Amino acid sequence: MKHLISILLITSLGSILYGYLGESELSQKFIGFGVLGIFFLVIPLFSYYRWKDKDPKDYMLTKENLDKMRDKNP
Repeated sequence: MKHLISILLITSLGSILYGYLGESELSQKFIGFGVLGIFFLVIPLFSYYRWKDKDPKDYMLTKENLDKMRDKNP
């Protein structure tokens, strides 16, 4: 999964750079597809990969978690 995310990121960034630096009629489409690739493929896959084994309740401000934080601070 990590390699797939890296490949997609490099491909998207390469597409954006080619769109800016290349002299083609399709340069705006390369930039657009690169941005779409980052926002619709890379970021969701990265978020899933990083959060798949974590419990979201540990990161919510519930009464129990607030009590734990108060107990840790002197």
